[in-house]
Amino acid sequence: MPPMSEEQIMTALGEVVDPEIGINIVDLGLVYGIEDKGNGEVVIEMTLTIPECPLVDQIVANVKQAAESVEGVEQAEVKLVFEPKWTPALISDEAREQIRSRQMSAT
Repeated sequence: MPPMSEEQIMTALGEVVDPEIGINIVDLGLVYGIEDKGNGEVVIEMTLTIPECPLVDQIVANVKQAAESVEGVEQAEVKLVFEPKWTPALISDEAREQIRSRQMSAT
């Protein structure tokens, strides 16, 4: 089984967009960690912007699919956690700029 890296998985997860915000989950700071369990199994620990997110099932399915698209990942488990609580401080500078640009173009 070919080796996979956390960087490859994070790159794949960067393609998963939060449908309500329109920014990928990595830049939003929703991915807290990736654990390689061996034998092609990974556990992705992540959160949501709000615990009662109505699109949780869609986001989790997209995360699982993205991780499993990485060569060497046979099975991905998504573990949702709400501690530490997500805050806007976790958003990357790039995502902040995207949000600012959208707000300016909407006015």
